[in-house]
Amino acid sequence: MNDILSWILDTVSSVDPVLRTLLAGFGMLLETSVLVGLVVPGDSIVIVASTAVSNVAEFLGLVVAVIVGALIGESIGFMLGRHFGPWIRMSRLGRRLGERNWARAEVYLARRGGIAVFLSRFLPVLHSLIPLTVGMSPMPYRTFMKWTVPACVIWAVAYVSIGSAAAEGYRELSDRLHFAGYLFVGAITVFVLLVFLVKRWLHRREERHMEQPGPPVG
Repeated sequence: MNDILSWILDTVSSVDPVLRTLLAGFGMLLETSVLVGLVVPGDSIVIVASTAVSNVAEFLGLVVAVIVGALIGESIGFMLGRHFGPWIRMSRLGRRLGERNWARAEVYLARRGGIAVFLSRFLPVLHSLIPLTVGMSPMPYRTFMKWTVPACVIWAVAYVSIGSAAAEGYRELSDRLHFAGYLFVGAITVFVLLVFLVKRWLHRREERHMEQPGPPVG
């Protein structure tokens, strides 16, 4: 395990730091824009890139690149929603998402406002739909940014921190412990599981704000 993991980490580290950082930022741009985020694994891209972080400057550079990439992607989604929202919703790709998901995003935004923008960064499907939905709503771009910036900062710092910390810990232990690779994989697995559980809890907690009220009885 150590040999395989060391080879993977060395391969990632061999990529020029500037190029690696730009690729991570571009990956986040795709992950947060125009439904592409449903197929682009932004979290995986960031964790892989963060394993090559070797100093504070690279750490901060990667965090900034991820934040900027995410904000550009969400801004593109907002602008497209403002100008082409209904067309995108009725397009073939929009229909594949299902009208129910679009309706849930609209109801959630109408009920929770800025909180929906903030929390959607951590919710599946909605993190791609909300920027478009906000663009189709009366919410100003400035208000959208006010809520999405803190969410993107928290997300970026969390993912870059766990990836870089796990890789650094592995490199320190790999020469002394033959099972250091398993500790690295275990740390990443625990983090991914924790993120999954938090997202699941958050989705259940917020789901009541996404459903249309039923028809009056009687």
